This record gives sequence, structure tokens and C-alpha cells, in this order.
Amino acid sequence: MPRLLSWYGAQARDLPWRHTRDPYAIWISEIMLQQTQVATVIPYWERWMRALPTVSHLARAKPERVLKLWEGLGYYSRARNLQAAARKILNDYQGQFPTTPEAIRTLPGIGRYTTGAISSIAFNLPEPIVDGNVIRILTRLFGQRENPKTKALQNELWSLADTLVRSTKDCAALNQALMELGATVCHPRSPNCPDCPVKRSCTARKEKAIHLIPAASIRPRTEARRIEVYWITRGNRILLQQRPKGFHNAGFWELPNNETSPGIPLPPQSEPLATVRHTITKYRIQLLAYAVDKPRALKGRWCQRDELESLPITASHRKLLRQLPVSNGAAQITA
Repeated sequence: MPRLLSWYGAQARDLPWRHTRDPYAIWISEIMLQQTQVATVIPYWERWMRALPTVSHLARAKPERVLKLWEGLGYYSRARNLQAAARKILNDYQGQFPTTPEAIRTLPGIGRYTTGAISSIAFNLPEPIVDGNVIRILTRLFGQRENPKTKALQNELWSLADTLVRSTKDCAALNQALMELGATVCHPRSPNCPDCPVKRSCTARKEKAIHLIPAASIRPRTEARRIEVYWITRGNRILLQQRPKGFHNAGFWELPNNETSPGIPLPPQSEPLATVRHTITKYRIQLLAYAVDKPRALKGRWCQRDELESLPITASHRKLLRQLPVSNGAAQITA
């Protein structure tokens, strides 16, 4: 694909992780970019690399610090898997990032796509990648109208991606060019076909079927959740609890609530101090915060005002904390 590579060389965005072949730095960027936009990831990646510049730093960091650095990116199992993988690299590979796809694939949180991305970008190995961007490009290029989530088409797309990456000596550029094309030109809706370097080869364009390819998947139904949150203060301290294992966002701190612990009886006709709506995957969550003056004994952490910014706090509860009153000793939370 010489035209695609030429286009990439001239039009590629200047992203910080493209200035290195360090597999650790590339790995961190790839994990952060899952389900997250590039503009959001850049400051997170830069902050992470300053705080934890090597595999060894990540492996030895306190889990709470890792979660704090990740706070706001969501899908927090990614951060926990990063640290688990770093510890495996430290123990099994003497802290040196493995250099073969077979070894990379054994690390926690690394699947076929991430293996291909790290192997090709860091080590220039002919390993394919297939993500949402690449699926869109390949199905349009080859006119594949079936649902790309079917096993048969998935296998075919991986085979096509494998053929493409093996057709060039610059595997790193080829795979990044495919991702770049999907991110900046071949959009899901209203793609910029006139500027596409491979438009002459695009079957969907020839058949005027771009709006039909790739075939849309049925979205899962959304589920509404209502959670009572308890605003409990003692002087100038606020009670927080840590989300237990087995729950989404385990290890993060938040206000006591009836999702992770038994509900606290509220005064009759009690009105919420604040309300926040938050969306996680298929869940549409409404948090309602209530002041509780004399709660039963609750385990947790009484936090001073200056402690709150250093703790990893779930995004929904940080939103809520910004809305809660400052009076009666409660702390004002900043972004």
C-alpha cells in the first residue's frame, strides 16, 4: 500500500508516543487509547510517563497511586492489568519488556490487537491489528457487508490485515497508517472520501454503499440505576469508603452508598442535597446524595479537605462532591 504509507508520512498527527520505540511507552498508550479519544489520552499518557517512566516503576508503585493516575479514563481493570503485567515482566523477564508476540500475548490485559500493535510499532514485526478503525477500513475496501462481529468475518479480516502487514518492510508505519486513516478520514459517518489515499481501491465507494458498511450491530438495551449516596461529615472531615473487590471500579474511594453497603434509613420526606447522572457502558446511573446526621457505625476513611485530591475517587462521586454544600465543615472539591 504505497499510497497509504506516503499519505501517512505526510499527514500523520504528531502524537507524543510516536516519538519513541520504547515498548513500555507504546504499551501504555495503546491500553489508554482503548475506548478513549486521543485528545483525552495525551495528558494522561504524559503524566503517567513522568510518574512511572519504566516497567519497574509501575511494578513497584502503590496500587492506589496507579489508580489515581488512571482516574477519569474509566474501565479501571485496564490499570490493574497494567500493574499485574508489569510485575510479571519484572519477575519473569528481569524487567525487560518481552520482544516476541508469543511472550507479549501472555501478559495480563493484552489481547491479539494489543499484541499486534506493540509488536509492529515497537519491534517492526509483521503482526496484524484489527480494531474498530481497521474493521471499518477493511470492510469498506473489500465490500464486506456482513456483520463484522461474526466469527467468520472476524477471521477473514484478521487474515486480510495479516496479508497487508506482511506486504511491507515498514510494519510499524503500515499499522499506524491504518489506524490513522480510520481516525481522521474514514469516519463511521460522513467519511472524507476525496482525501482518502486508497479511494480508488474502495469497493464500498464504487458501489455507493459506504453508509451501509460496516453493517451496524444491535446495541444492547440501556439499564437505569438509582443509587442513594450518604453525605456524612464529622467536623471538617468527610467519610469515604473504598469500593470492594467484585464491584466495578474496585479499589476507588467514594461516598458511602446503598450499592456497595446496606442502605441507611433516611429522614421522612428527605430531599437530596445534589443529584448527578452518569453513564457507564449500558448503565444510566442517577446518584442522589442525602445528608445523614446520625448514621449507624460505618467503616471507612475520614478525610480532610486536602486529602481528597490525592485519592483515586470514582468519576461519578467526584462530580457529586463538586455539587455538595461547603457549609457545616464540608470540604470544597476541585476538578
